[in-house]
Amino acid sequence: MPLPPRAYIFIGLNGVRILSIISMLLVFASSIFVLVMDIEAVNHFMKNSTDEDLLNCDYIENSTVPNQPAGVFWAVVNRMLIIFQIIALILSEIGWPMKFFNHYFPVLGEDFGLGPLGVFQCLIGATILSHHVDDFTLVAAFFLFSIGCLNIFLGLIFRERAKAKRSILSWKAEAKGVLPTSQDLRPKFARPASGFVSSFFTGGSEKTKVEEHDAPRAGFGFGRQGEKAAGLKGFLISRPLETLPRYAPPPPRPMSYSSHDSSTRASTPEPRFKSSNTAL
Repeated sequence: MPLPPRAYIFIGLNGVRILSIISMLLVFASSIFVLVMDIEAVNHFMKNSTDEDLLNCDYIENSTVPNQPAGVFWAVVNRMLIIFQIIALILSEIGWPMKFFNHYFPVLGEDFGLGPLGVFQCLIGATILSHHVDDFTLVAAFFLFSIGCLNIFLGLIFRERAKAKRSILSWKAEAKGVLPTSQDLRPKFARPASGFVSSFFTGGSEKTKVEEHDAPRAGFGFGRQGEKAAGLKGFLISRPLETLPRYAPPPPRPMSYSSHDSSTRASTPEPRFKSSNTAL
């Protein structure tokens, strides 16, 4: 059964997160190793070196410490800063404490993507690779620099949604809401009170209507009593006019027989009779 696309994105982003944590752990271990080697090399150099050796070398032998004023101090500070930065980045990748990062260091919080994380990793990797180091530190720094470039690329693709897509809590929340939930958006039917219509004829303020909503009271209805009560309150109930639609033919007019007879007589010519000489 094929997985949905968001599952592949979730697995891929968390795979990059695991590689990122591993690379930072390697850099953390290599930084401590280099710090110890630098301190031992400085102690050995200070015991066995001469004034001529201090003038002819740029770096203390077998170390990353430059031969300059306060060179040892700045070398130790550099390694300590790298260690603390790596710890902060590891905690950011784990997601604890996320409220601290959201409030005091937002670029590593939930509102930002993987771009800032990749930039910090690239800077740390470039800082380590700019010195002559042993093979273990070299491999760890190069691995961290590569993961940083990958995080920058993923940050450009997913932007601020990258950490939300790889979050286990958000994945569980989305898994619970796979099936759509049905919600009845229709308004609830409220049955009006028995005296709701009669309250318009009896009058009263809104407060009185609300108080009398639950109290049972007899209304006047639509009969003679209601008409009388409405007349006392100033309401007039008139009989609606009888109207016909425009397309209906007009009603036939009733015709009286008197007018019909008169009109018939008026239109009929009066007969003329002539008397005969031989009439009986």
